[in-house]
Amino acid sequence: MRFAEPWFLALLACPLWWGWTLWRARKQPPAYLGFSALTLLGAVPRSARVRWHRIAPWIPLLGLTLLILALARPQSARHLEDIKVRSRNLMLVLDISSSMKASDFKPGNRLEVARKVLGDFARQRDGDLLGLVVFAGRAFLQAPLTPDAGLVESMLAKVDIGQLPDGTAIGTALALALAQLKDLPANASTIVLVTDGANNTGKPTPFVAAEAARALGIRIHAIGVSSADTTGHNRRFIWRWGGRQADRLTSSDEAILRRVADRSGGRYFRATDPEMLASIMREIDPLERVEVRIGETRDWRELFPFLLVPGLLLLSLELGLGLGRLRTVP
Repeated sequence: MRFAEPWFLALLACPLWWGWTLWRARKQPPAYLGFSALTLLGAVPRSARVRWHRIAPWIPLLGLTLLILALARPQSARHLEDIKVRSRNLMLVLDISSSMKASDFKPGNRLEVARKVLGDFARQRDGDLLGLVVFAGRAFLQAPLTPDAGLVESMLAKVDIGQLPDGTAIGTALALALAQLKDLPANASTIVLVTDGANNTGKPTPFVAAEAARALGIRIHAIGVSSADTTGHNRRFIWRWGGRQADRLTSSDEAILRRVADRSGGRYFRATDPEMLASIMREIDPLERVEVRIGETRDWRELFPFLLVPGLLLLSLELGLGLGRLRTVP
C-alpha cells in the first residue's frame, strides 16, 4: 500500500493534539454543585444517554482522522506484473593522461576517439547499470553505477586531459571501480579498462587489483589503445605525428595488461585505430547477463472511499446526537 498524496498526513497532528487534550480532560475532576447524598441510587445502572456522553467527544475526532487519511489517498496495487530482465553491471575505466593526446587515432586524438566509442557503447546499454572512472596520476569516480545511460554518456563527453595530475594510476582506478561492484552479483559485473600505457604511480598495483577482482569474481577486460608497433623493440619510445610527441604501447606494456585481464577471467584487446576499438566494444557487448525479476505495479486501486464514507458518517452522527438525544440547554 502507498499514499498518493502523503503530505496530507501532516494534518494528523491536529487530531493527535485534540485526542491528547481529551485524554487529559478526562482525568481532571469535573466542576460540580453540591447536593444531598445519593448513595441509595449507586446500584442503579447507567443509562444509554450517560454512556453516549462519555464517547461523544471521541466521535468527531475519529471522523476527522479518517477524513485526513482519505485526503492522503491510500492506494493498493491492483495489477502487479512480474518482469524479467537480463542485466549487467559495467564500470568503464578511462585513461585521461597526457599520452592520450596522441593523434594516431584519426580524425581525433586517442581520448576523443575513446570518448566517442564508449559513448556509443553506453547509449546501447538498455537495462544495464553503468559507471565511469577516469584516471591519470589519480583516479576519480566520474559517475557511480546508474541505469541512466544518457548521464554516463554526457559525463564521458565532459572528461578531458588535464583534469587530474599526470601519470597512469591503473591499479588505483581498478580498485575504485571494484568498490562500486563488490556488493553486486559477480557473474554480471565487468570492468572495461581503456588505456594507452603501463602503471607508473598510485596504489595498489594493477596486479593486486587483478587479484582482488579475481577474489570477487569480477572480470576485467583491458583495451590497449595505440598505433601498431613496427619497431620490434620491447621498450617505450617517442615518435612524432603531426609535430606532436606521443608514447606508443610496447609489448611489455601489453604483457602487463594481458596479465591483469587473464588473472581476473577477462580478455586483453589491442586497438590500433578507431574502427578496431569500436569492433572490440561490440565483441565485449555479448557478455553473460544475470536474469533479474522486477515486480512492477501497472495499476493502483484507490482506497480513500473506505475512509471517506465512515469519516463523514461519524461527523454526521456527532451532529445528529448534538441536535437530538444528547442535546443540551445552555
